[in-house]
Parts: sequence; structure tokens; C-alpha cells
Amino acid sequence: MQMPYKQTARTTTGVVPPTEKKKGSKLFALKTDFLKNDEDSIQKGILDHVEYTLARTKYNFDSFSAYQGSAYSVRDRLIERWNETQQYYTEQDPKRVYYLSMEYLMGRTLQNAVYNMNLKDEYHNALLEFGFELEDLYEEEKDAALGNGGLGRLAACFMDSLATLKYPAWGYGLRYNYGMFEQGIYDGYQTEVPDYWLVAGNPWEIERLDVQYTVRFYGQVVERKTSEGVRHEWEGGELVQAIAYDTPVPGYHTTNTNNIRLWSSKPHKEFDLEAFNGGNYLSAVEAKQRSENITSVLYPNDNTYSGKELRLKQQYFFVAATLCDIVRRYKKSHTDWKEFPNKVAVQLNDTHPTIGVIELFRKLLDEEGLAWDEAWSIVTKTFAYTNHTILPEALEMWPVKLIEDLLPRHMQLIYGINHRFLITVTQKWPDNIEKMRSLSIIQEGEEKKVRMAHLAIVGSHCVNGVAAMHSDLVKHKVFPDFFALFPDKFQNKTNGVTPRRWIQQANPTLSNILNRWLNTDKWVIDLELIKGIKEHMDNPQLIEEWKQMKLINKQRLADFILEHCGIKVNINALFDVHIKRIHEYKRQLLNILSVIHRYLTIKKMSPEERRNVAPRVVIFAGKAAPGYFMAKRHIKLINSVAEVINNDKEVDEHLKVVFIANYNVSVAQVIIPASDINQQISTAGTEASGTSNMKFTMNGSLIIGTLDGANVEIAEEVGQENMFIFGLRTSEIDKAREKMKAKEVVVDSRLQEVFLNIELGTFGAPEVFKPILDSLNYGDFYLTMQDFPLYLDAQEEVDNLWKRPDDWIRKSIINTASTYFFSSDRAMKEYAQQIWGIEPCEVETTDYRRY
Repeated sequence: MQMPYKQTARTTTGVVPPTEKKKGSKLFALKTDFLKNDEDSIQKGILDHVEYTLARTKYNFDSFSAYQGSAYSVRDRLIERWNETQQYYTEQDPKRVYYLSMEYLMGRTLQNAVYNMNLKDEYHNALLEFGFELEDLYEEEKDAALGNGGLGRLAACFMDSLATLKYPAWGYGLRYNYGMFEQGIYDGYQTEVPDYWLVAGNPWEIERLDVQYTVRFYGQVVERKTSEGVRHEWEGGELVQAIAYDTPVPGYHTTNTNNIRLWSSKPHKEFDLEAFNGGNYLSAVEAKQRSENITSVLYPNDNTYSGKELRLKQQYFFVAATLCDIVRRYKKSHTDWKEFPNKVAVQLNDTHPTIGVIELFRKLLDEEGLAWDEAWSIVTKTFAYTNHTILPEALEMWPVKLIEDLLPRHMQLIYGINHRFLITVTQKWPDNIEKMRSLSIIQEGEEKKVRMAHLAIVGSHCVNGVAAMHSDLVKHKVFPDFFALFPDKFQNKTNGVTPRRWIQQANPTLSNILNRWLNTDKWVIDLELIKGIKEHMDNPQLIEEWKQMKLINKQRLADFILEHCGIKVNINALFDVHIKRIHEYKRQLLNILSVIHRYLTIKKMSPEERRNVAPRVVIFAGKAAPGYFMAKRHIKLINSVAEVINNDKEVDEHLKVVFIANYNVSVAQVIIPASDINQQISTAGTEASGTSNMKFTMNGSLIIGTLDGANVEIAEEVGQENMFIFGLRTSEIDKAREKMKAKEVVVDSRLQEVFLNIELGTFGAPEVFKPILDSLNYGDFYLTMQDFPLYLDAQEEVDNLWKRPDDWIRKSIINTASTYFFSSDRAMKEYAQQIWGIEPCEVETTDYRRY
């Protein structure tokens, strides 16, 4: 079996170096060619996997086995490229970036792989002769449930771009057995069942039983005197094994294939045989179950102490195994630790992997014997931190007592780092206790806590936000004292999404239009070329093609809604889409309250007046965290309103409301291309960036939104006149909240009518929705009531423009044509040049490739 780090001696030319020929020469002689990509070879590969991997016969060759056989066949070719890439990186020894993320929302892989590997036509034709459509087989794949929102999807886009741009990069994360949850809707309420995404196996992963590391929890720290001074050794406690699972990530039309390595937790020993033989069967397997729980569920509920402990266990397990891997790879060809930051860049995707700062420091001090200052210098030159939120509740803090119990040596080191850091603070602000208190890594109080964001800032050489406005808030509102202390550390890196997934794959009709009118398909890897479509925006032929493209995508979504929701919608209506995590700050509530107003308004109209109404299909999708009472109550309100409206024949032609359950990446790929407008209506100053806004804009959907997150930069690129911007600005938020507290807000009469209808039971039992109305009347922290009339004004603008279809289409074209800045390729180039200091490392392309 081939070892993961000692690559085969086969080079990109197929020539074996003389020094390697002695050992295993027969092996190398047999394996010098790559798999062929003609239809016959592909068909044979698929059938071989159906017969030998799946152990099925030709009489049991259904759609699912065709998908699996195809997936394994594609994986064979991926592994060839993966091996070539890793061997080339080993030979060239470039600086690599390691992207640490607790989430990877990858979506489906088959479509992405055949597109990126330039094998779509070959697999399409090969499968057609078997009686299968490649596009139908995409639907057989279950989404990989390794994330729950924008953070995880961003990581997936970044990995795609890193491979496409030929940067030497690895992603690291956890292989959760269960994803966030599968969402169902029962009587309008969200229900949650485990999302066991591995139920039918995962053909895209490679289990690496030969790549294992031991991770320790609990125990004690022992001081031992040596000739070189006092050494600290962490001993005892509980041991868990981390086992690697690799997923190759192909670049677009390039040999370069990077890797995402996910860790699965297994027991250090299977079970206690002595206890088992003694009849204590439960005790015998207790340690096994405890260890496997670590990677069982994405984000366990941390409302309890045991939940917090499991969450922290996940984070440490992840970074401990990852850093073992990184350090081992470095030591394979390097001995000078001072060179470590010149070969290794580690990016923390939010605070979840922050304990990795301390773990690398511990390894350098305790295992490699470096001095404190030298080790800390290496650590701070290696790590960089991306902040994804300004919401206080999302900035992680862990009780000191918990860390002391679970990771005793790490807590010692955190105390030491904080002590030295506070000396730096006093040098900047002598005798300023308040500054020390606000900047300290450890928050004092009844329960001492470690502020993980503070630790990430102190332990990194660069801190970045994810949109211009967000980065400004990070510097001046969230961490102003850190910015004053370390002004050169802070940067902005606006998020991006991959046009390969979100235009080429999600919207092939649009992709074909762009290919024809731009006279090139190179926009897929150079999105700046898409600007050229503006030259044709007044051409009647393009306008007509654009309209047809939208109708095709809306029909596909309408079919999906009918199949999964049982609701028939009119594809000539305006498709108004609001898809994202259900959260008060994202304000799905503002949207559904306006829908109620629209419904009540239509009900009052005469039949003649209704003929002038712009018909709408309002589409919601998203999950609420299981413990988030108010968000779940918002889902109930949306579904209760939908039930009333969709069963009212008077408004049937004019308004429909749909909640699509179990939103995920593959569902988004159906919804986004069909959208006419999309809702990005968070309270100003609360959304870090947003990435769905970028995906919608690429697909020609117009934004109705606040000037928040990346909407600000989208407005700069697209032109605010081609969006529907409304609402309070960030600078007005604090005063607006003071006004709310002082009860100086006059509630709009139209909103009062909405409240009255909810209270009268128009949409079901009013007591169910009382907590929602109370949250608005006695708090309204997210300023829904103050923005409501401004939102209705923006919606009226939407209606008026929809009645001028050619003008609408021109704005849609401008949106698509203005999205270069929101490509993840641009984002990755900025990270590579300005944070990581890495260069592309292109794997030589051999003759068998057809690029």
C-alpha cells in the first residue's frame, strides 16, 4: 500500500529516477500510464466498480449504482492527479498554506469533479450508452453535511479557488458522522432529525488508516529538571486516536489537485477487555463511545457544561491532529525551526481553531525544546486569523476551569502568554487598568473565561475581516484597543464565491449565454472578462435570451417546489427569495410581516385593481439552531402565513409563499438561478459579509437590502441604482436603539394592521406568536419596526420595475456583469500575496491531458 507522504517515484514524465528503480521496479514498470479518458475506458471503469467495488451484477444496475460506479471511476482519476500534485509539491518544497476550518459545506462532488477535470462530455456520453443521464445521477448524491452556513460554504469555495490557482494548500477539518440536522416541517414547526450523510458511504473520501495521531485530554503537567532547565511534560489522562480521511479537491482544467484532510475520532484501544470479561459490559465500551462522540455531531449543543466540554474537545482534537500532521511534514525535509514560518502558513477560519495557537507553542516548547521567545516568535509568524462576526454572542469564550481540566498545560501557557502580553499593554498605556482589563486574554468576573478572539489576535501576525464595512467595524467597534495597539495587523479581505460552482454548474443556461456573447469560456477562471457582456446589454436578442434563461431556471425551481412542497407556482411571477440561516438579525421576520401587509392589501382591492398587481412568489429556506426559540417561532409564522395565503383563491394569481425545508448547497443551486430578487435585509452593522448576495448577483438576481456587509461593495460595483437599497445606516443604529428604549418610535399604521391580524388569529392561534410581537413591542433590538416603512417603499420600487420587463433585464445583466470582485479567485490571490506569502506551484501537465 502506498504511504501518504512517501509518494511513488513516478514523476510527471513517467520516468523513474535511477536511485529508485532497484526497489519495486516491477511495480513502476507496470504503473507508468494514466487512466485513459475515452468513452470505452470510462465505461469499463464504471462497470468494473459496479461489479468489483459494489459487488453488483448487470441485472442490478440501477441509478444509484450507476452514480456510485461513476463516482469511484472519477475518484480513480482524481487520485492520479492528487498523487502527481503531492509528489510535485514535495519535490519543489514551496511554502504551503493550511486552512483550518471546523466546517466545509462542500455540497455534491460528482458534478464539480467532472466539470473541473474537463470530463463532463465524456462521462455524459459514456453513461448515455448505459441508459443514464449524467445530470440525473447528480441527484443521487447526498450533500456532504460538514457545515451549516456561510462559513463552511466559504471554506469550500476557497479550496476550489486555491486548487484552480495552483496554490499549494491543504484544508483541515473534522469528519462529522452527523451533520447539523435534517430539517422537516410539521404543523408549521421546524423538526430536527439526525443527518446521517454517510448512510450510503462516501465514495469521494480515502480512509488513511496509516495516518493516525494520538490526542490527549485531561491528565496532569509534571515538571522535570534537566541539564537544560525545567521541562514540562503533560501526562496521564485520556487518549483518543485521530484517523485521517482525505478528499481530493481538483482545480479547474489543471492537474493541480489539493486535499482536504478530515479527522475522525476513534478509541485509543477498542474496549476494556478486563472489564468485559468481568461482566461489566457497559464500562468496557464506555471509553470507546466517549472518544467516538468527539466527531459524532457538528456543533453539539453547548448550553450545558458537558456540551461545552464536548465542543472544546472537538476543537482541540481537530487542531492537535492537524498540527501533528503539519509538523511531521515539515520535519521530513527541514531541521531549522526558524524556517518554519517561511514554509508554513496557517489560517484560522474564525475562532474555532484558535487553541491551535497554544498547541503549536506547546509542541515547540515541550517537545522540540525551543526557548519561550523563539517559540512564540515562530507561532505568531505562522498563524493568521479571519474574524467572521461582530455579534458578541458569537465571539467564543471558554471557562478557565474547563480548560484547566481538559487541557492543563495549555491553560498554564495561556496564563504565561497573557502575562507577557499585558506588559506590552502597560508599555503602551502605563497604569491604565481599564485597558488591561479590556485587552486581557482572560476575562475576569464571577467565572473567569478565556477570550478566544483575543488569543487569536495576540497569537497571529494578521487579522482580517470579510467585507470592507465589517473590517472597519472590527477595527473601530469590536477591537478598537487591539487596533490601536497593533494597527499593522488588521486587514480587509472581502469574501468571494467560485463562479465555477455558482454560474457554470448551477446555471448552465447562463453559462452558455456568456460563452456565446463573450466569445470565450475563459471567464470561468478570469471573471473580469464577464464585464464584456455590458457591451450587448441593449441588444434585443440578448435581452430575449436572458428572459428565456430566467424562465428555464424558474420552471426547474417550480417543478422542485411542486414535488417537495406540493405548491404550484406561476413562473411568470416575480420570484422573491430569502434563503439563509434563520436568525433575528437576518430579519426573515421583516420579510414575512411585509408579506402579510401585501396579502391584506390585495384582499382589499377590487378585481380591476388586482389586475395591476405584480404577481409574487415569496420563497424562504433556512434552518434555525435547535435551541433558538425565537428563530424557530419565526419559521412557524412563515408557514402559518403561507398556509392561509396559498389556500385563499382570491389571491391565488397574485401571491404565493413557500418555505423549502432542509436547505443545503444542492437546493441553493436550484433556487439561486431562478431568483428575480433576493433579500439581504440584515440590520445594518450586523452581517459580516454575506456570500449568498454574491451568488445571487452573479446569476442576475437583483438585491433588495440594507447597506450592510458586502452589500456595500456590491453597490459600489453594480451601482446602487441597480439594487433596491433601504433602511437605517450603520451610523444611525445606536441612536435608533436609544429611540426604541425611550419608546419614541411611532409604529407605522400598516404594521399596526399586521400586528392586529396576528393578534386576531388570522394566521392561527395568536398565543403562538405573542413572543414575536412582544419582542418587537418591548425591545426590537434589530429595528424591524423602524425599517418597516422604508422596506415597503423599496418593495414598491420592485413592483414598479417588474412591470417594465426590458428595464428589469438590463439591470439583471448589469448585476451579472459586475461581479468580478466577488470571485473567490480574487479573494485567494489577495490572501496569498498579502497574508500568507505563497506562490502558485503549477504541476507539469503531461501529454495524456487535454487542456
